Amino acid sequence: MKGAHERPKLTKNRQRKAVLAAAAAALVAGFGSLAAVSFADTDTAPAAGFTDNFEDGDTAGWSKSGGTWNVVTDGSKVLRQSNATSDNARLFAGDDGWTDYTVRSRVKPLALGSGGYVALLARATSATTFYRLALFPGNLVQLQAVNSGAVTVLGSASRTMPAGTWYTLALTVSGGTISGSVDGVTVATAKNTMRAAGRIGVQTGRSTASFDDVTVTVGSATPTSAAPTVPPAPSPSVTSTTSPSGAPSPAPTSKPPATSGALYVSPGGSDSAAGTQSAPTTLTSAITRVAAGGTIYLRGGTYKLSRTVTVAAGNNGTSSARKTLSAYPGETPVLNFAAQTEDPANRGLAVNGSFWHIYGIVVERAGDNGIFVGGSNNIFERTVTRFNRDSGLQISRITSDTPRAQWPANNLVLSAESHDNADSDGEDADGFAAKLTVGPGNVFRYAVAHHNIDDGWDLFAKPDTGPIGVVTIEDSLAYDNGTLSDGTVNAAGDRNGYKLGGSDIPVDHIVRRSIAYRNGKHGFTFNSNPGSMSISNNLSVDNAQRNYSFDAGTSVFRGNTSCRGRSGTNDRIVGDADSSNQFWSGSNGSRCSAFAGAMDWSLAANGRLVVTFGGKPTTL
Repeated sequence: MKGAHERPKLTKNRQRKAVLAAAAAALVAGFGSLAAVSFADTDTAPAAGFTDNFEDGDTAGWSKSGGTWNVVTDGSKVLRQSNATSDNARLFAGDDGWTDYTVRSRVKPLALGSGGYVALLARATSATTFYRLALFPGNLVQLQAVNSGAVTVLGSASRTMPAGTWYTLALTVSGGTISGSVDGVTVATAKNTMRAAGRIGVQTGRSTASFDDVTVTVGSATPTSAAPTVPPAPSPSVTSTTSPSGAPSPAPTSKPPATSGALYVSPGGSDSAAGTQSAPTTLTSAITRVAAGGTIYLRGGTYKLSRTVTVAAGNNGTSSARKTLSAYPGETPVLNFAAQTEDPANRGLAVNGSFWHIYGIVVERAGDNGIFVGGSNNIFERTVTRFNRDSGLQISRITSDTPRAQWPANNLVLSAESHDNADSDGEDADGFAAKLTVGPGNVFRYAVAHHNIDDGWDLFAKPDTGPIGVVTIEDSLAYDNGTLSDGTVNAAGDRNGYKLGGSDIPVDHIVRRSIAYRNGKHGFTFNSNPGSMSISNNLSVDNAQRNYSFDAGTSVFRGNTSCRGRSGTNDRIVGDADSSNQFWSGSNGSRCSAFAGAMDWSLAANGRLVVTFGGKPTTL
């Protein structure tokens, strides 16, 4: 980004206790955010989905039993239990009638006391009766049935789990089958009929811990036992698989169609049509008609469009009733803007409203950004942005006079792909961008940026407006940026994997568990951001110049790995870097043997990004 002209970008991270009508599509919220999904409206399943990423700063919707619970800041907002002497500190949420579901949460044990534990709960019918997946001192994980305080161990596993590290716990209850996993690896699966229904909960005993991204999804699938690349995604209600050379559009969705109240859109629809399956309307008409909590289904096919499709500012859902724009199950809608000329005014889909969930669509060949986001609290899930003439998906303010308080904030980009975006001068078309003018709380998770003419990610700060909000990039992948899939290279492109700043403006971004591979310049670069960024547990391999390039600032580096510096130039690190890192200094360190062979990737059915080297899954 050379600062040529201001373009808005994608927004979303924040979602809060999102309860959707059964008709709505599965939904995911923020980074801390997580996924919420809509459940079938039956007597045996939750009538609504649930998610809480605590970005609203409170515990509304939860009931407390013991302990000291507060929402605090740990990169993003998280729930913390801080009373180390409490024997039973519990919070419960949900409905006593919930039966078959999976509850997930990111969990960080802070201090495990002797005999203490940190746990995730399901089918709770009282403060002392529930199923529990618990982390104990001594590297022990147990799946338990707790009945009026009496504990029956259903299964256990040994796992090294140092305090101060985030883990993703998942507890699945399906009929009489109970299953638990940590970071996608099954701890135990057992038969038990103690309770058939009940609420969810989080718990500590004589320990302190943080919890984040609590989600409930309907269904009976047990957690996978395959070793994951990164912690499992919060939204397991979708199906998609892509690869570096694979299909450019997402696989069909598996979400059930809305039973009533949905609007249907097709390439041949008309503005005045009713919007039923037999009389579909147009996308622009449906956007103006859909109510909060409502769903627009896009039928498969190519929509040939010449003008920007805009969700206007003020066209909003709510935190508990999002507006959903989704691919129809089993079909792939492609919004094609090839008729546009290259011009900053010619965006593809512009989402300037708030509390929308955009799911499963492809946006291609726009004259500027494929998806532009000027609103807040939105979710962009399973989108593909490709062949656009500026950044594929970008978050920025709507207009140059939009006040800072209204800059896009708390947007989540989830399990998304952006590739082969290229402008004529080669300087601005990135895969993903949250740059120039963005508010706090925007998150990219399980996202893949590849073969874009400029950078994979660009977090450039606009010189005349001051710092942008903190952006979080986690569990993501940037590769082969600077070179298009057809081999085209533009010498003016910056060609980095993750470009984390600009204009010498300090911003404390967070980048964790992400991979940079064979980008045309640096893997991860501060790009004149002298802030205090958190750079942790990332992998950078085979980039053309430095794998890590940080020439200023007070950033904190922990657990990062660098392999095969192609230029022979050592990594440059200024800041707080300890021995947990393995940077390139002319030869490979011991960790690099795990990252040999060709790189490949896919998105699992639950949205999780899986990266392999030589066919072996990568764990960061």
